Amino acid sequence: MNTIRLLYPQWQGGNIGSFVPELTPDEASTGYILGSELLNFLAPETNNKTVKIPVTDDLKRTEEYGILGYKPILEQTKNALKILNKENPDKVVVLGGECSVSVVPFAYLAKKYNNDVAMVWIDAHPDITLPDDKTYNGYHAMAVTAIMEKENNKGWNEIVSSLPAALPADKILFVGLRDWERKQIKNRQKEYGIKHLTPKEVSNNSDEVIKWLKQTGAKHVVIHFDMDVLDPAEIIVAVGVIPNGMKIAEVVRVINDIDKNFDIVGLTVAEPMPRTAIRLRKMLNQLPMMK
Repeated sequence: MNTIRLLYPQWQGGNIGSFVPELTPDEASTGYILGSELLNFLAPETNNKTVKIPVTDDLKRTEEYGILGYKPILEQTKNALKILNKENPDKVVVLGGECSVSVVPFAYLAKKYNNDVAMVWIDAHPDITLPDDKTYNGYHAMAVTAIMEKENNKGWNEIVSSLPAALPADKILFVGLRDWERKQIKNRQKEYGIKHLTPKEVSNNSDEVIKWLKQTGAKHVVIHFDMDVLDPAEIIVAVGVIPNGMKIAEVVRVINDIDKNFDIVGLTVAEPMPRTAIRLRKMLNQLPMMK
């Protein structure tokens, strides 16, 4: 099986300037770039091919079709799809980047396996915002709806239409969900019929996750691991710091239990926000003889 590691430092989908108070808005926004590089540095060495998606660091972003940074996100979406089609991997490990880095690889894998794919989205948030909600224009909060059946999506223009496949709501499970942000999102999840499991429901074992996956009938699984699912009382590594999250050992156990029972073809680690490293970099840039 041909596996690639995809470095995908897309940052434009996060409108997070006010969410990381110890950093400037620009430092926070582009912090995902350093986050992706650090994930790759910290990850085990691999014999699999590593490919980096080119991502612009131009800080100028404009909103179009209800999406901040629409143009660079569209261009990077097309480039990522082009690279995946050229490499033609059977499995993809993605190191992001904000949450939308899963959209293209998971759509690619859904097509490759003829939609015989279920998705486990491990996240504090459901990421089912729509562009025409007019409440938050960050594409990373729209990642799941972008992956879903196209008839559920409105106002996407070329981003969603460029994707090769989609996943239906009954093949999507949220794990670790605990923050809907607004009633509209909770109602939309009910409307779509997407099941979720809270941190408490997976704290002792992965039984409900495995049970749900078996019910889908899918042989292949893609997993999105947004690090804001982690309990900030244990570790803070992402943008989100919602209390009462999953422990590191619990997330690792859930993913490994899935691996024991199913064929994982896609695994994303997303939303790294290396606050301390960004501040240290800024400090070093101010010292003499460093350049």
